[in-house]
Amino acid sequence: MRSPNVTVVGLQWGDEGKGKVVDALCRVCRYVVRYCGGANAGHTVVAGGQKYALHLMPCGILHDGVVNVVGNGLAFDPPEAIREIDALQARGVAVGADNLRISAAAQAVMPWHKQEDRLSESSLGAGKIGTTARGIGPCYADKARRSTAIRVGELLDEAALREKVRRVAAVKDRLFAALYDGAEPIDADAVADEYAACGRRLAPMIANTGALLRSAVTAGEPILFEGGQGSMLDMDHGTYPFVTSSSVTACGVPAGAGVPPSAVGTVVGVIKAYTSRVGAGPFPTEQDNEVGSRLRERGREYGTTTGRPRRCGWFDAFAVRYAADLSGVDELAISLLDVLGGLDEVKVCTGYRRGGKAVEAFDAAALDGAEPAYETLGGWREEIGTARRFGDLPQAAQRYVERIEQLIGRPVGVISVGADRDATVVHHTSIEGLG
Repeated sequence: MRSPNVTVVGLQWGDEGKGKVVDALCRVCRYVVRYCGGANAGHTVVAGGQKYALHLMPCGILHDGVVNVVGNGLAFDPPEAIREIDALQARGVAVGADNLRISAAAQAVMPWHKQEDRLSESSLGAGKIGTTARGIGPCYADKARRSTAIRVGELLDEAALREKVRRVAAVKDRLFAALYDGAEPIDADAVADEYAACGRRLAPMIANTGALLRSAVTAGEPILFEGGQGSMLDMDHGTYPFVTSSSVTACGVPAGAGVPPSAVGTVVGVIKAYTSRVGAGPFPTEQDNEVGSRLRERGREYGTTTGRPRRCGWFDAFAVRYAADLSGVDELAISLLDVLGGLDEVKVCTGYRRGGKAVEAFDAAALDGAEPAYETLGGWREEIGTARRFGDLPQAAQRYVERIEQLIGRPVGVISVGADRDATVVHHTSIEGLG
């Protein structure tokens, strides 16, 4: 019997428009779960004419009757989460123990993690990775180091927290002084005060979320697993070292949420109709020219979390096919197809060449020197934001979607032609909520 659950993952370098797809599926799911990343992720949802930028809160927070879960796999920033909760509540969104559960086993992002992020990036100069400076990488590094990690559940015991903060801060002070010039000492008492206050505020929401979700799996309650970032930024399978610090593909769901692999359910892979990337790292189809600038401006390609301009280029079917295979994607969701309107022609990368020879298998760690092989398709001049059926799209746009289906080997379930919830074309989806 197939699981009723759905997992939504990005198949590029993030910013694929996952928020809108997750928002649509929230209507038919009891639980919405974040299982990876942290405040470096930004999901934008437009609901009721209002724009919401969510970073740590699952997208289900905008829906009544949904239990939102922050899984153990997150690097959770308590002060940032409280700011996000306060901002949502100020806009009339209910956030509390009834609809939000935060894993006691999630890692707490501490001030020294952000400090290390900034110091490390600055010291790397031209070789910097291009992080969001949210402390995510250093937080996960401490998770692996264990002795200097602090879990969310530890915020609930103020005396023990204060003692551990002082001990870890002393270690970090010595480390930063040895490695970096100008590192400011950590005020351990101030940090302990702030995080103990966070613990008191968040206490009603902190729980054993793994047990909660496993019970839901047993009961057959529908769960939506909400991926952050994109597959090409996966710690193990992305363009290392220019990646994030967690497992962001569907492979990361069991470990990051505390559920069995069978709970992953149907996997929806979200793709942009073109490609974008934030920060450093290889990007074979990048268009550092007028085309790239046009895509950036029409697509409003500036980071939800950082505001940084994104690098833009043509759709890379070779990379997306790899990512779809990796997560076992069942169907695709295309976003921002409307951004391609007005072009006389559009290009799709169907493979790479290196040294004059075709590259047989995609290797995310070996993209240097890869030259994209393009297929050119006809463009369309029409604006398509009012399309609601596949037949409403211009013939050239239909052919573009059909070619993507052929190249990726999966059906396109839905097509987004605008930011609003209803700016969606239902196509070959088999999932309730998208149809």
